Amino acid sequence: MGGCASKENSKKSKEDSSGKSAMVDAAVLEKLEAGFNKLEASDSKSLLKKFLTRELFDQLKTKKTTFGSTLLDVIQSGLENHDSGIGIYAPDAESYTTFADLFDPIIEDYHGGFKKTDKHPPRDFGDVNVFGNLDPAGEYIVSTRVRCGRSLEGYPFNPCLTEEQYKEMEQKVSSTLSGLEGELKGTFYPLTGMDKETQQKLIDDHFLFKEGDRFLQAANACRFWPTGRGIFHNDAKSFLVWCNEEDHLRIISMQMGGDLGQVYRRLVTGVNEIEKRLPFSHNDRLGFLTFCPTNLGTTVRASVHIKVPKLASNKAKLDEIAGKFNLQVRGTRGEHTEAEGGIYDISNKRRMGLTEFDAVKEMYDGISELIKIEKEL
Repeated sequence: MGGCASKENSKKSKEDSSGKSAMVDAAVLEKLEAGFNKLEASDSKSLLKKFLTRELFDQLKTKKTTFGSTLLDVIQSGLENHDSGIGIYAPDAESYTTFADLFDPIIEDYHGGFKKTDKHPPRDFGDVNVFGNLDPAGEYIVSTRVRCGRSLEGYPFNPCLTEEQYKEMEQKVSSTLSGLEGELKGTFYPLTGMDKETQQKLIDDHFLFKEGDRFLQAANACRFWPTGRGIFHNDAKSFLVWCNEEDHLRIISMQMGGDLGQVYRRLVTGVNEIEKRLPFSHNDRLGFLTFCPTNLGTTVRASVHIKVPKLASNKAKLDEIAGKFNLQVRGTRGEHTEAEGGIYDISNKRRMGLTEFDAVKEMYDGISELIKIEKEL
């Protein structure tokens, strides 16, 4: 496996997994070497392949974080899945520093020029009353959703978590969420012991997450499944929190129709309420830290499920507008899926180097433009 992934039960102290004694073992180096050679020979379009030169590989392959994470922990998903778009994950918050020479160019490429000398601005949700309903007549937008990711301070990310830590985190999260009131008041459902019927219903409603896909599996993000995993939703099913899926916390506000303002306000209230009780991992340069480098900074993804049949048949035009407003166009069920019935999932792509407010505003402006053009076609 790589470093932290193979330390099933040890909560390593900093001393014994850092410093000179912490050699990366031969099996890991061998696996890295073989994987790197295969990747180099492949026609992978991943950012990992684009930026991991032989020189950089040699420079990083013997490094380790104090959690015991090696380069293999960082890149093994991309080594196993040549069709990855990105190909790397951070096994712990420290990896962003230890393996910065690989993370920085990938972050810059993905986040539209966020350079290693740049600093992510302080958190700013802005004036939450600015956004209105993008589609008052309900002709185009099926549903609207805004989410962000958070990590609990003092815990590593999925590949390094022990079973004990998973349980501990679930306990903290569940008791915090039970304290929410008003519109946010709801129920926490642990995945452990959940009956099949509840499970299936939550999946069909797009509320529940399944065990990770092959990209996450390969990154060792699914260990001790389903221990420590759970889902919270309010009574209206418009505010959800995923516990220990890909991130420690995914905080989600969603509803049918196009009222982005309402969805955004609910998210901001929820995040602020949770943060009063649980400290989050934050970095002065990179913003909020999570497992995947595409999800740093604001970690905010504001999206709509939208029907634009005319633009759908003119994909080049759709992509052109998306590019102009930094939007990401995906299939109906998220990444690596098709658009079912001409419904796309469209979101802001940039999450770094701009405030939470500006990230949502890019999506707001972009979707307004898409609807305007769809009407004109």
